[in-house]
Amino acid sequence: MAVHAKDATPAADPARLKADVEKLVSFGTRHTLSSATDPKRGIGAARNWGAAEFGRISRACGGCLKVKRIANRFDGPRAPDGVIVENVLAIQKGTGDPAHVIIIAGHIDSRVSDPMNFTADAPGANDDASGTALVIESARLLSKQKHRATIVYALLSGEEQGLWGGKLLAKHAKDQNWQVAAMLNNDIVGGTHGTDGSIVDNRVRVFSEGIRASEDLAAQLARRGIGGEDDGPSRALAKAAIRAGQQSPAIGLEVLAVRRPDRFRRGGDHLPSLELGYPAIRFTVGIEDYDHQHQDLRTDNGRKFGDTVDEMDFAYLARVTALNVVLASELAAAPPAPTSVSIDGAVSSNTTIKWLPIAGAAAYRIHWRRADSMAWTDSRQVAGDAPAELMLPGVIVDDHFFGVSALSADGSESIITFGGLPPAP
Repeated sequence: MAVHAKDATPAADPARLKADVEKLVSFGTRHTLSSATDPKRGIGAARNWGAAEFGRISRACGGCLKVKRIANRFDGPRAPDGVIVENVLAIQKGTGDPAHVIIIAGHIDSRVSDPMNFTADAPGANDDASGTALVIESARLLSKQKHRATIVYALLSGEEQGLWGGKLLAKHAKDQNWQVAAMLNNDIVGGTHGTDGSIVDNRVRVFSEGIRASEDLAAQLARRGIGGEDDGPSRALAKAAIRAGQQSPAIGLEVLAVRRPDRFRRGGDHLPSLELGYPAIRFTVGIEDYDHQHQDLRTDNGRKFGDTVDEMDFAYLARVTALNVVLASELAAAPPAPTSVSIDGAVSSNTTIKWLPIAGAAAYRIHWRRADSMAWTDSRQVAGDAPAELMLPGVIVDDHFFGVSALSADGSESIITFGGLPPAP
């Protein structure tokens, strides 16, 4: 039985998360251009440690994780001479539908004020040792059970140089024919203090795209015509994160679903997945402290700068970890979302919804809401072996939006596929 939103909230360990962040900080710098071979300092030592942690977790679960390294050479303004970017993956193969993939990711590299400075100490405690520790802790927790889908735990390099680890991961997913149902990117997830002194410890922000990066103009116009700007797969994934938080009140986090791909004029490793059409979202703290991101270690006029461990909140990081685990577990227990949902009801008082059946779906949940609402308000369930259509009498198509999700036998639910759009190519 997978641990998902309807079960006990998983207990992520703040002390263990802190120990992992401290270990990552101990490598001095994890800049992508730092040493790949020094056994104690630099990105190579950090990646080796991450791979070893995955190996220990795998031994504890009887070899349930396959540790894999993928690499490629990248060059750009922040690496003019080029650099080998390597990601460390741990793959927990699904027992029912292994091609159906859930990814939990964070970037292991760090930087200081000058993105080209690969020699100075760059602790990168919150950005993004917090996300790396979350991925490893998620593997510790989720590896204790088997899951219908495959879960990939990913430690990414090269984020600060050009989202290169995210590009490498997305390309690998495509090359492996993974059917990615969710890419959960965790970047800056371990702090509760803002630059202005505010404290936000009851909220996590989740960023998702509306108009899809992967859609051509014709597909974008079709989405505009049906009113689906707020209901692409990544926005549906963000709404699933809201659902997971609401169904797990012990976590104590409100999910603030921000309706843009990332923070204002900024980016993260989920963006390359969006470009290839994979549902992807970013988890980030409820408030950021810019004095403790991308800063040289220093004190100016009594004001401290630098991304250090003492600025973090590990009880908060444990709760964000638990939210990731709940969401990933439910999606890994559920069937894939329907690939196509059609609606019909023009000049009628009734609406008919049809969908393409999904192998292994025990049931489907048909959702609808008034067209002036963002949240699904009504639903009806249909058995998996019943005809794949439902007529809703008195529900006028012009005034409502519709979607369908797939359910497993234990009630785990996929993301919701919006009704009325042609299937993606």
